[in-house]
Amino acid sequence: MNREFFEALKLLSKEKRIQMDALCEGIQKAIVTAVKRDFNNKDIVFCEIDPDKQEMKVYVRKNVVSEISDPDCDLLPEQAQPYKNGAVPGDIVEIPLETKDVSRIAADKGKHVLRQGIREAEHGLLREEFQSKNQEIITAKVQRIDPETGDAIVEIGKYEEILPKSEQMPEETFKEGDIIKVFVVDVKDLARKYPKCTLSRTHPGLVKRLFENEVPEITDGAVEIKAVSREAGSRTKIAVVSSDENIDAVGACIGPRGARVGKIVDLLGGEKIDIVRYDEDPAAFVAASLAPAEVISVEVDPEVENACTVIVPAGQLSLAIGNKGQNARLAAKLTGWKIDIKPDTFVEESAAAAEDDAEPAQQTEEDESQGEE
Repeated sequence: MNREFFEALKLLSKEKRIQMDALCEGIQKAIVTAVKRDFNNKDIVFCEIDPDKQEMKVYVRKNVVSEISDPDCDLLPEQAQPYKNGAVPGDIVEIPLETKDVSRIAADKGKHVLRQGIREAEHGLLREEFQSKNQEIITAKVQRIDPETGDAIVEIGKYEEILPKSEQMPEETFKEGDIIKVFVVDVKDLARKYPKCTLSRTHPGLVKRLFENEVPEITDGAVEIKAVSREAGSRTKIAVVSSDENIDAVGACIGPRGARVGKIVDLLGGEKIDIVRYDEDPAAFVAASLAPAEVISVEVDPEVENACTVIVPAGQLSLAIGNKGQNARLAAKLTGWKIDIKPDTFVEESAAAAEDDAEPAQQTEEDESQGEE
């Protein structure tokens, strides 16, 4: 029986492309679940399958006691002798179940034990595969579009997942058969079901991984991505730094004649990308983050944490703020700082106002001095 059983396992392992160890583990769990029902679901049933020796062992583990309080878990010393010679209270004995008993219990209590074991093994394999893709970009095929929600049902391997409409880029449209790149935001392990992936086309991680795949200097560690802020479908800012003074981090990401960043822009449907140089000095980093606008100065607010005022040429105020505030908003997300942008004329007007306020006060002091004389 064992030989036929293990031959069948080999065929299943090959057909399902599941490792033998994983298959055996799934079947062990299924057999234990079925047999436990004969022992009021107590955790005393164990199963060991050794495919190399072609051995399967199912046994019940009981406590040797002087007085039985739970017949499922306890037995007297004289009852334990056949399983452990000289057994005394306090010992633990393992009582093997005959294959025919296991088969009977499995058949009576769990007719789908083998099928359940295979399913467990498949889920385990899929779980490992999905976990290895967590926070990575994967290729998916669009199967269909839900006409009511706009969600895209995509195929990943043999399984289907949902790319919600909220995780698709604005103005993005898919049709059946499209091959798309998606970012795996998270993998959740659902009981009795295969793992579920949270997919996105709008997550900043998608842009980060695209740069890591496209720029060799990032792959080998010479250039590091420090931060990414994104408004999907419109604009992304990415901050990079080089650990090698001979490598220009921004230039490496742009590539010869803009080839590298251009390829990523194409993959993102024309989304604009600003690549800025990261700096440990917050003022310098904030100034760089507002590109393409020029910055005259950055004044850190000493009273408010992570807040600053940025002075830009009056003619570039709208560029620094961006359309509907987008450039300033992305810069704030990228740096983690609250940025208040002012034109240089504001500084001049403030200085002039201060002088005007000072002049009457000075005149009053002079008048008072003359009156005393």
